[in-house]
Amino acid sequence: MSKKGILLVNLGTPDSPATPDVKKYLDQFLMDERVIDIPKLNRTLLVKGIIVPFRSPKTAKLYKEIWNENGSPLLYYSRLQAQMLQEKLGDEYHVELAMRYQSPSIASALASLKAGLVESIQVIPMFPQYASASSGSVMQLVMELVSKWQTVPPISFVNSFHDNELMIKVFAENARKHQVENYDHVLFSFHGLPERQLLKCDHTGSYCLKTADCCQTLNETNKFCYSAQGHDTARLIAKELNLSRDQYTVCFQSRLGKEPWVQPYTTDVLKKLAAEGKKRLLVFSPAFVADCLETLYEITVEYHEEFRELGGEHVQLVESLNDSPVFIEALADMVK
Repeated sequence: MSKKGILLVNLGTPDSPATPDVKKYLDQFLMDERVIDIPKLNRTLLVKGIIVPFRSPKTAKLYKEIWNENGSPLLYYSRLQAQMLQEKLGDEYHVELAMRYQSPSIASALASLKAGLVESIQVIPMFPQYASASSGSVMQLVMELVSKWQTVPPISFVNSFHDNELMIKVFAENARKHQVENYDHVLFSFHGLPERQLLKCDHTGSYCLKTADCCQTLNETNKFCYSAQGHDTARLIAKELNLSRDQYTVCFQSRLGKEPWVQPYTTDVLKKLAAEGKKRLLVFSPAFVADCLETLYEITVEYHEEFRELGGEHVQLVESLNDSPVFIEALADMVK
């Protein structure tokens, strides 16, 4: 009996926290034309001449902080998610896991599906909110690789799942474990993107430039906008937790370079809240479906220390979806 192929794709992780492996990972990641969307020559000089040589040793130290007996947390939870989804779907499906950068590769996962003679392939980029630099990059590479096959099976993609009800419930339930009422303010800290990448996604060429607070409401014009989808995810989680609009803030972390990125920046929000006398913050990172460097170190360690230096007391991370059976049910619903 032929099976339906399912390909889960997350961002990626170095094979180890050693500097050479981190260097290899950063090189592949940052040379992606959708991640640093500038002319190839400029990108090559920037990435290979400046960013990778200087950042790799520093980033390797950070990866060593989060590496554990299971290796990379992102890869560990991603493998669990693929395994749990396979068990949930049963023998009618063939589930493969891939990383956009490094191992296991998309090419090897597609080869496994091809060898399994699947009748179709559904690709689920594991990013709740669509962005050209994440979901778009996955889709492009999958299409490039499959275009070389002599026989191409039916292929479909999940564009985003920012408003998935079960996903929202998992994030909310994870927050309740920390007793939301004991915190002064809630942050929804999304991974940042350069502003120019959002402007490129505005197919009208004018909505983002002329509309005040254009990301606050999701509509037909900005329905594929990463920031607008992020605000929508935050709104839905806040609604599930009965949070009023003044009890939470949407912000963006992980900037690279000096040009404008999506705002407000998480670091600026921390300063503002500390100045207002806020002491305890509960922080979601709903752009990720598995805990990783950006959650386990950037939020849990860096932002916690920064907030304390500003006069605050505690920054508490809300755990990601990780191995939640309810999230696996959400993935199964997307498949079916």
